[in-house]
Amino acid sequence: MVRPRIVTWSEKSSSNLSKRLWTHCLVENVPPEQLPHRGSRNAGIAEADDTDSLVLGVFEGVPTTRKSVFDVPSGPDRIVLYQKNIEAVCSNEDEIRQEVRLTVIHELGHYFGMTEAQLEDV
Repeated sequence: MVRPRIVTWSEKSSSNLSKRLWTHCLVENVPPEQLPHRGSRNAGIAEADDTDSLVLGVFEGVPTTRKSVFDVPSGPDRIVLYQKNIEAVCSNEDEIRQEVRLTVIHELGHYFGMTEAQLEDV
């Protein structure tokens, strides 16, 4: 998969969200990384036998439900996609496009404070 395509799909996923919703988001949508860094809590490699356990993306930051005006800013919140893991669970470009969209929406749910259990139905 060509990296610029996955970046474009990620940006389109964000821009296609409701304008009303997006105005409340202060999240950077960063270019995808190939794989999670080894040793990180998100480590999972594309060669894993169980593709269900691969991490496709991650929200890095503080959920809005835990932010306070008294907090010291810790830098921008961001969503990171893991390109190789997304490619490992998809068989064609259409599936990759759909998975990128779902992963961005899932990680935005974490930005708004939703748990994994709450996001299962999304």
